[in-house]
Amino acid sequence: MCRMLAAAAFGCVLPFAAWAQTSAIVIGVDQYPFTTSLNGAVNDARDIDNALKKAGITRITTFYDAQAQKDAIRAAWVETVANAVAGDTIIFTYAGHGAQMPELVEGSEPDGKDEFLVLPGFNVERLQETFSESIIDNELNSWFMEADAKGVQVLFILDSCHSGGMSRSISGKTRLAPVVTAKIDNPTQDSVAGAGITDDSFKRVTVLAASLESQPTPEVIIDGVPRGALSWSFARSLEGKADRNHDGVLTRVELEDYVFSTIKSQAEALQVPNFVPGVARSEKEVVVRLAGASTETTTVPVEEEGWKPEIALAVEGSTFRPERVTDGGAAPYRWDAASGTFFTPNGDVAGEKIGEDRLQQVVDKFIVLEFLKTMAAQNPGTVTMTPAKDIYAAGDRMKFDAPRSSYKNLLVFNLANTGEVQILDAQSGGEDTKPFSLPDLEVVKPFGADHLIVIATNEPIDALSALMNKSNVTTTDLLKALPERFDGKDVQVAIQPLYSREKL
Repeated sequence: MCRMLAAAAFGCVLPFAAWAQTSAIVIGVDQYPFTTSLNGAVNDARDIDNALKKAGITRITTFYDAQAQKDAIRAAWVETVANAVAGDTIIFTYAGHGAQMPELVEGSEPDGKDEFLVLPGFNVERLQETFSESIIDNELNSWFMEADAKGVQVLFILDSCHSGGMSRSISGKTRLAPVVTAKIDNPTQDSVAGAGITDDSFKRVTVLAASLESQPTPEVIIDGVPRGALSWSFARSLEGKADRNHDGVLTRVELEDYVFSTIKSQAEALQVPNFVPGVARSEKEVVVRLAGASTETTTVPVEEEGWKPEIALAVEGSTFRPERVTDGGAAPYRWDAASGTFFTPNGDVAGEKIGEDRLQQVVDKFIVLEFLKTMAAQNPGTVTMTPAKDIYAAGDRMKFDAPRSSYKNLLVFNLANTGEVQILDAQSGGEDTKPFSLPDLEVVKPFGADHLIVIATNEPIDALSALMNKSNVTTTDLLKALPERFDGKDVQVAIQPLYSREKL
């Protein structure tokens, strides 16, 4: 992204005694009077606010919609920094539109553009008068240096986008406001000062952006509502789900592992988060102390996490009604009876030529997938697809890898876009499981959404493996078997979405 997002990570790991306080400034903007409004940014901000409180963090300042005025945000930042001492942490989160403009300080940006956060009062048609209702990347540089100079750690969560295009069709919105082409004549003092701050100047600042600079940041449907996948994942991290060793401390490495895995599954591989700096300075580099998080290892039943064995489905052009579906609702799956096309709530084509005889299996596939996503949110695994794309075309070849696991049993299978289940590997009873690889996958008909699943566990898998090895096994068969065996158990789940179509 911009140089503001290329700051160095925390310079040191401080002992617990030095962690006097964690404070937070949380911003979420849906309502934009002068550009396209969003649907999920305030959901994100409220979720993070609640998660911060669950983590024992109470010094929180929130700004929702029209409250997000630059002077008020700046004043909150100045006060938060003034009240902080060396070893404290400030979490700054933003969910809303981002945009670009010609650089304010000539030669300060490699691409000649400054990125900025779009506040509700900003109007590109009245640029000079409303420019004050934006926050430029270099201004954030200057703000963050105020904290860094005091020895205060800063974690910036940026759930917006600044550039990029998307190959897949989505029905939701992207957090990208129109690019500003005119140049501002009078940059602020903070933006001028921030332009002179180099990457190496920061020692205690890290940034987590929702996606790579080449990607837009979409709003996706999670638990039936529009959300930003990064904000959702960060909120779950604060609740302790990313704290792998349950010591009440969230490290940079733990946050990385959790966020990358959960965003892949929850956003259906539409985006890749971007940590800056790219590599943690040490394995134990601390990000947040979770004073309110449990330090005990627990397993949580999926039912308590809100999963239900049903999905919302809108049926178009037919009176046929499969089982385990509710009324369409605000963000349903959708089936067009005439064409047989099955769509996800994000607007993706998940299956083609799905008739009444196949519809129930596809419905059950996504019920099973929601169960697996809920499991993955509690204990995500890691898988990779190379090359990584948001959508593949017929004839494309790729490699799928699942690394070695510390669990004794491993189950790898594909939930096909037709609702079929294709078992790929089953390892049982070893000291630890071996790495798994599919070195030469090829995209062929039928097109739509496949999901490669890796389950690692110490629970028995022989019976489940036997079920999957039967001919013509479908997701309907798995709908009962998976929750019965794994709900509330110690199970690690990794999900690799694979969307395909005939031509790009």
